[in-house]
Amino acid sequence: MLTSVAGYFFRIYLARALGADALGLYALGMTLVSIASVLACVGLPQAAARYVAVYHGQGQTGLLSAFLWRAAGIVFAMSIILSIAIYAARASIVRHFYHVPTLEPYIGLFLVLLILSSLVTLLGQALAGFQDVARRTVITSFLGNPLTIILSLLLISRGMALRGYLMAQVLTTALVMVLLAAEVWKRLPTSGRGLGLRMPRVPAEVWLYSVSLLGVQGMELFLSQTDKILLGWYLNIKQVGIYAVALALVNFVPLFLQAVNQIFGAVIADLYARRQVQQLQRLYQSLTKWVLAATLPLALVLIIFAVPIMCLFGPEFCPGWPVLVIGAVGQIVNCSVGSVGLLLFMSGGQGRAIRVQVVTACVMLVCYFWWIPRWGMVGAAVAGAFANILINFLYLREVWKTLGLKPSLQSYWKLVPPTGLTVLPKSPRGFHD
Repeated sequence: MLTSVAGYFFRIYLARALGADALGLYALGMTLVSIASVLACVGLPQAAARYVAVYHGQGQTGLLSAFLWRAAGIVFAMSIILSIAIYAARASIVRHFYHVPTLEPYIGLFLVLLILSSLVTLLGQALAGFQDVARRTVITSFLGNPLTIILSLLLISRGMALRGYLMAQVLTTALVMVLLAAEVWKRLPTSGRGLGLRMPRVPAEVWLYSVSLLGVQGMELFLSQTDKILLGWYLNIKQVGIYAVALALVNFVPLFLQAVNQIFGAVIADLYARRQVQQLQRLYQSLTKWVLAATLPLALVLIIFAVPIMCLFGPEFCPGWPVLVIGAVGQIVNCSVGSVGLLLFMSGGQGRAIRVQVVTACVMLVCYFWWIPRWGMVGAAVAGAFANILINFLYLREVWKTLGLKPSLQSYWKLVPPTGLTVLPKSPRGFHD
């Protein structure tokens, strides 16, 4: 929560200091980083969250060390190879794919960020597998985010603009990577700290799981990044910047769900491996109830005060308020079903998850091509929210079919009275004022 509040005010500063065009460039550059990072990681970070928890819980220290060493080597090598390839083709990418030549001078910094962030993702998920999310949160949120803000303020104030913001992220990510690596190193068994040839062979199922997760992440990336690319294609870079700011605020809504998922993933893997489905059901229902209860006030604030909130970023960002409203509604549905996607991934149901994502991606793509040329940002927001709702209900159906888990409807009805009292004005006069 502290990080989100600080990030909110920092985004206001960024919007006013850099403007919509620079934020649009940043959004497109991060789209490139996200795509390349998924390919570089090959699903290994999510596999680490599951198999580190399993190996650590079962005391299989040899397999634990072997998996982490090999996963780190693969992610590092893949990120280097992809960075070289992207840098060689940078002119074609920015001119023919993005149609934004002004992005080219920043490609080098984005690629450095790609290498570092890929390793940070792997190490962070490994710590989650060790069920030490508290330490990871201290490093990434309570150290990394404030440091990024401080460095960004310093460099932007010296006239470095977007380049300064990117340099601040690179420096902070490098420090976070070193600290996460040190924490993972402490938790490795002494016999597994040396890189040798006698490490046991990691079972093939681990690599197959990682590859299948690559498909899952590829579909997730497609679902989350296509809107920005198509907005840049059909409209202009300024519209992308406004849309990106509104979407960043929408991403604050599932704050509590994201906090729960950081530790719940390892718990799911552990309980499923020990076949404690009833305990998993109780945890899922309880967490979903509290996540929704904590999310509704934040979402309602964003919906009711969408216009003044967007105008805080500057007059040019005010037209983005419908995106904020529509996106918040989609996130309410997302939080109301809880960690359904995570339940599928951590229980070996990634095949079902891929099928759900393929169906959702096809529907979403049709909606994007149909609505963005007609309605612009609003069309992208409606299509994104519809896809968010669709994928969550399809996930929920698969979780019910495979694990027999579902949220408690009785808990939902208990939230209706306080929610109604929240949105009702005290009097017509007060509401009008």
